[in-house]
Amino acid sequence: MLYKYCKEHNVPFKKTGKWVVAQSDEQAEYLRQLAAHCADVDVPVHMVSQKQAKHDEPCVQAHAVLASPTTGIIDSHALMSALHQDLTERGADLAVGTEVQAIHRDDTGGYRVLVATGDSDVPYMAVRAAFVVNAAGLWADRIACMLVPDDHEWHSKYKLHFAKGRYYLHTNSSNSPSISVQRLVYPVPDKQITSLGTHLTLDMGGAIRFGPDLEWVSSNTDYATDGGEPIKKVAAAIAEYLPMIQAKDLAPGYTGIRPKLQLPGGVFRDFVIKEESDAGFPGF
Repeated sequence: MLYKYCKEHNVPFKKTGKWVVAQSDEQAEYLRQLAAHCADVDVPVHMVSQKQAKHDEPCVQAHAVLASPTTGIIDSHALMSALHQDLTERGADLAVGTEVQAIHRDDTGGYRVLVATGDSDVPYMAVRAAFVVNAAGLWADRIACMLVPDDHEWHSKYKLHFAKGRYYLHTNSSNSPSISVQRLVYPVPDKQITSLGTHLTLDMGGAIRFGPDLEWVSSNTDYATDGGEPIKKVAAAIAEYLPMIQAKDLAPGYTGIRPKLQLPGGVFRDFVIKEESDAGFPGF
């Protein structure tokens, strides 16, 4: 569906495919279980033999490979522009630079959302809506808890923890072997699925980058690139599936922060997509 949309709206993309690579019998069994789950939910994947894997990606080392042929990369900025145009053509308004200050149920059963506009002439504005979609990412727990008292379960149930990840650029340093990879490569994740591991991804120009690593931080605005794991440790993790990589081939690129519902070291908790009528908030 997304590829079709991109074609119709001239959004650049590449269907690169993706490999999840195992380095042991135990990890290979995980891949087989993952393949069975994918079959249950109609996601096309297949196992790749070691011989075929070495032919297709000679730089990649793997004991076993699960291939996802429909995975791809996309020009995210072009996609956002296309979606924005679609929305405005259908009568929607985009209010950038606004900040939600409060949300209340109103007498009609809908919601009254107070936002700060950043405009000195009209600093605040109230928006009434029958439905509110909370897609605030790193701030989603704070938005949700605006609706409830301080002792409500949402304060613990939806409390977010922040996992910062650094991406590293492949620099093609001198005296290093040439590395060529045609698809995304992911290691098998840790058992808590805290992270998908330091994987190899490609940008639209074909350049290689690696990441993210994982550092739990207290602030959802801490995008500093310093700190984190030593670059030699990052290189060692990558070298498990890309043996030719060396620490000197990596340079810090940028960081991102992932909101997590599980505590650091805790059991995996997935994203929540839920309409909250059961909690007394229909349409939220």
